Amino acid sequence: MNFIISGKNIEVTPGLKDSVISKLGKLERYFTPDTEIIVTLSVEKDRQKIEVTIPVKGDIIRSEQTSTDMYVSIDLVEEVIERQLRKYKNKLIARHQEGSAFKQEFFEEEPAIDSTDEIQIVRTKKFGIKPMFPEDACVQMELLGHDFFVFSNAETEEVNVVYKRKNGTFGLIEPEFQ
Repeated sequence: MNFIISGKNIEVTPGLKDSVISKLGKLERYFTPDTEIIVTLSVEKDRQKIEVTIPVKGDIIRSEQTSTDMYVSIDLVEEVIERQLRKYKNKLIARHQEGSAFKQEFFEEEPAIDSTDEIQIVRTKKFGIKPMFPEDACVQMELLGHDFFVFSNAETEEVNVVYKRKNGTFGLIEPEFQ
């Protein structure tokens, strides 16, 4: 695995780098040697955050964990990635897809089936989408008390999503067709 480790407002010391590589290196049994793992360490006030992104065949496995200690954040992110990999494995097996970024042992391992790992859609909701600007969609989302809002962008005429970020700001998701 190829680790790309960077830091924002923090110097990536050899100790931190070794800790990331040894902890996330446990995932090596799942991936082919040329798989990239992008790690960003950052510090904001007394929050130590690690973001891990692993692109795999059109999908992205990603986790972001925050704590008061970077080493705790590293431990947390490894656990979350491992859980996501179990879910992803079940998805690949269920759809009979080829996971070219994964080693064969990943599929041959006994599945750790946990009922909490199964994806269950428990509610479907339909609603009319009217054209509006992203700023108006944010206001509507706030009025509804939701964390996200789906709308038709009046500028692009495409379906977009606005969402509330952890730091209180807003994000916009726009589709990109390939």
